[in-house]
Formats: sequence, structure tokens, C-alpha cells
Amino acid sequence: MAWMHPPVHRLLGWVSRPSALRTSRDVWRLDQCRGVDDQQVFVKGLPAETDQTTLDRLPTLLDADLLDRDGQRMGQVADLAFVPTTGEILYYLVARSDPRLPGSSRWRLSPDRIVDQQPGRVFTALQDLDDLPQARASVRQDLVRRSRHWREQLQQLGDRAGERLEGWLEEPPWDEPTRRDARNDEWSESRSSPSDSREAWDDEDWSDPGELRRDQSRSEHDEDPWI
Repeated sequence: MAWMHPPVHRLLGWVSRPSALRTSRDVWRLDQCRGVDDQQVFVKGLPAETDQTTLDRLPTLLDADLLDRDGQRMGQVADLAFVPTTGEILYYLVARSDPRLPGSSRWRLSPDRIVDQQPGRVFTALQDLDDLPQARASVRQDLVRRSRHWREQLQQLGDRAGERLEGWLEEPPWDEPTRRDARNDEWSESRSSPSDSREAWDDEDWSDPGELRRDQSRSEHDEDPWI
């Protein structure tokens, strides 16, 4: 249990229970703390003994209901963070549901967001817990956030695949000739048309070179009158 002074939001010390069978409690001052481990607190000196009835009359904000600006309950003050040297409370940790449930969410409530405080109730001008910064997400919220991230990634992959498919559909098929190839085919057909010219390798246009020389010699003998 935290021993605190709520009006100035300062931690004065803490209360421990030496035994589960004893009704007495030990109260430690903050300046008696010499070190804190994960499971242990190192102290110096002797504690002050008291009982649970006296401790119940001490003012505290822990386990108090957190109310919004309309007076509706939003959650419960579950824990706090403080400066070990001075005891100044930096912020409170608020739980929406039962703080004893493992894996529940925590929100940070700074002292300046508190409007008024009474035994068991803390008044704020908030509309919802989402107005506060989140210190720890619950297992459910973490799963929802991850699933939302996965859905966004799948949607991006689907959009990229759709863009590639549209690009493939806009391209002409491979067996269809392009316009340039069609023009080249028309030009080659017009050059090789039989109506415009003969075949380049027609036998009638070509003769034996020997026959051509004999024909030329005969014409020369016929034209010469002295032969």
C-alpha cells in the first residue's frame, strides 16, 4: 500500500505486511529506501507499526473511481509513478476494468488533469480514456492493432497485384502484328507485285553469253561488204 499525500500528489512512503497471520502493518518512510529490485526493496532502519483500521483512514487516490466531465465512471486508479528522491508523483495509471486482471490496458493520468478529488473518487474534464496517453495496451487491443496492420499490408499487396494485372491487359497480344510490321508487309507486297514488274529471275530476260557473242559476229560480217 502507498502512503501518500493527495493534495500535493506526493508519495510519503509505503506500507508492508510482515506476515499473513498478523494484523499489524509496517510503515516505511520514503527516505528509508536504499534500493529497489524486481522483487525486493532494500531499506535502512526500523518501521513504524500500525493496524489496518488506521491505514483505512489515510487519504489515497489508489483504487479510486475515475469520473469524466459528466460524472460517469471511466475507470479506476490502479498505480502511480514517482520520483524516488523527492516522492513527487509524475502520473497515475488508470485501468478501464478490474486492475487485477492480467494483461489489461493502462492510461497515464497526470495530476494537472485532475479537477477535484474526494475519498474514492477522482473528477476530471475528460470525455473518454482515449483522451489520455496509453502506457500499456491490453492483449485484445494489441491483437486488434496487429490485425489492422496485417489487413493494411494485404490490401497494399492486392492493389499492387491489380495494377500489374491491368498493365498486362493493356499490352497487345504477342501473336498480333503491330502497325509498323503491317506497313512493312504492305510495302514489300507492293514492291514484289507481279502486275508492276516481272520476276527478277525470269529465264526469258537472260541468255547464254556465248550465243550473244556469236550473234554479234554474224551481224558484223553481214554489214561489212568486203567480207
